[in-house]
Amino acid sequence: MHTANGFDSLAVFCGSKTGSNPVFAADAAALGHWLAEQHITLVYGGGSAGLMGIVADAALEKGGRVTGIIPSLLLEWEVQHRALTELIIAEDMHQRKKELYSRCDAALVLPGGFGTLDELFEIITWNQLTIHDKPIFILNSDGFYDALLQHIEQMKKEGFLYQDAIDRLQIIRNVEELDYYRKNRPRPLFS
Repeated sequence: MHTANGFDSLAVFCGSKTGSNPVFAADAAALGHWLAEQHITLVYGGGSAGLMGIVADAALEKGGRVTGIIPSLLLEWEVQHRALTELIIAEDMHQRKKELYSRCDAALVLPGGFGTLDELFEIITWNQLTIHDKPIFILNSDGFYDALLQHIEQMKKEGFLYQDAIDRLQIIRNVEELDYYRKNRPRPLFS
């Protein structure tokens, strides 16, 4: 439940692979530790591999609460994390995303591939359509999202974006910056 001074649960969208830059894994581990230390529930896709597994393992290592939501298709591939606080089986990818969004107070995006971008753009779109009004953070690990952010700026410049939706999008450089946003009103990203 969202509280006046922050959030109690954070959905994390990230890669099922670790990527080639060791900074990505280090940031995922730092995030998991921070979530546990702040008593914030991690809500994520339920996988055991890649950045997904790293953030979950790090949160669990520090005694954090971790809720995984995985579609039944991925259970057949045996990629689910087997040591979570709670594992929810969704019928399909659409139900999974709906559950992820409904169980979080805010969302954070780490580096990832097509699935991660799909989740990012869907949650931004849901903000735009007023389906929810949750803050969305992008952890721009080692500049991973620089080109995407430039493209978002171009979409705004060309008149394709609604200001209300992008006002809820916050770019952070490290996990510690989440403390600022939990305690202060978010500032506009693109003014």
